[in-house]
Amino acid sequence: MFAQLRVPVIAAPMAGGPSTPELVAAACDAGGFGYLAAGYLTPDAVRAQLAATRELTTQPFGLNLFTPGQRSTVDLSRYQAVVAAEAARYDTTEGRPGWDDDHYAAKLDLAVAERVAAVSFTFGAPLPDDVARLRDAGIHVTVTVTTPAEAARAAATGADALCVQGMSAGGHRGVFEDDPWLPGGGDLFGTLDALRLVAAEVDLPLVAAGGLIRGADVAAVLAAGAVAAQLGTAFLRCPEAGTSKVHRTELAEGARPTALTRAFSGRPARGLLNRFMTEHEQQAPAAYPQLHHLTKPVRAAAAAAGDPEAVSMWAGTTYRQAVEAPVAEVMATLVAEAREALATATKRLA
Repeated sequence: MFAQLRVPVIAAPMAGGPSTPELVAAACDAGGFGYLAAGYLTPDAVRAQLAATRELTTQPFGLNLFTPGQRSTVDLSRYQAVVAAEAARYDTTEGRPGWDDDHYAAKLDLAVAERVAAVSFTFGAPLPDDVARLRDAGIHVTVTVTTPAEAARAAATGADALCVQGMSAGGHRGVFEDDPWLPGGGDLFGTLDALRLVAAEVDLPLVAAGGLIRGADVAAVLAAGAVAAQLGTAFLRCPEAGTSKVHRTELAEGARPTALTRAFSGRPARGLLNRFMTEHEQQAPAAYPQLHHLTKPVRAAAAAAGDPEAVSMWAGTTYRQAVEAPVAEVMATLVAEAREALATATKRLA
C-alpha cells in the first residue's frame, strides 16, 4: 500500500491532540498518508473524527490503535503522593490511576465498520484473529516495532507491514513489554540500525520512524530499504496540528533537550525536558495507563496556566528543525529536499 504513495511520507498518529482531521487530510491530499490517533478517545469521539476527515478529503487514510498490555500490579501509593503534591501546586486534584484497555474492542469494531484504509497498532502485536478480521474487511494492517524480536512476533500475526521505530522518535516508544530496569523500556536502536536489523529478520514492507524531520532523512531511509518514512514531530508546528500553545512555544524556542521518561504516563516516551521529568523520573513506576490517568489533571492545569514545567511535550531529538508552515508546504519541502539529497548522493557515487 505505502509503496504506491506519490509522496512516501506518512503523518504519524500523535495521540492527545496533535493529530487532527485537518492534519491527516492535508497530508493525504499532498500525496502522502496520515493516521488519526484513536488513543485516549472514546469510540464516539473517534467516529466523529473519521467523519470529519472524510469531509475534508476523498483520499484514503488510517487509524492508530493502542494494543492493550498487561495490567501492572506495582504499588502506586508513593507516586500518588508525589502527584498529589504537584496537583496542589496547580490548584487541582490528582486523577484516579485505574487500568483500562482504551476501549480496544469497540475501536476495532469501529475500524471494521467504517472500512478505514489502514489500521496501525502501537504498544504490542495484535491477536492474529484481529489482524485477519481487518484484512478480511480490506484494511491494511501495520504494527509498530522497536526490535528484531518484536518484528518477528508482529510478522507472525499476519500483518501487512511494520513500522520500525528508532529511539530518536518523539512520544511513546512502541515497546511490546516495558522493562522497568531500562530507561527506554527495551533495547535502544537508532532508526537506520533498527531498519537494517528488522529487514534481516522479516520479509515485510517496512516504514521507518524516529528522528526523521527533513527530506534528507526521508531519502536516507528510502535508500536503506524503507517503503516510506513516518514523521510526527515535523508536523507539530503546522497550523493544522492540535499542538497546545505551550508546546508550540517551547518547540519554537528550541532551548530544551529531549529525554525519555515514564513520569507522565508510566510508559517510556521522549519529550522536551522539564521540571516534572527531572524531579520525578526516578520515582515513576512502569505502570501504564495508570500514571497517564493519575497525572492528567496536573498536565491540563499546567497547560492552562501556560507553565511548561509540568506538561508532557512530546518531541523527537531533531525537533529544532521543525518549521512553522502548513502541512502541504512541509510535504513539498520534504520531497524537494529528498530529491536533492538523492541526486547529491548519486553524483558522489558516480
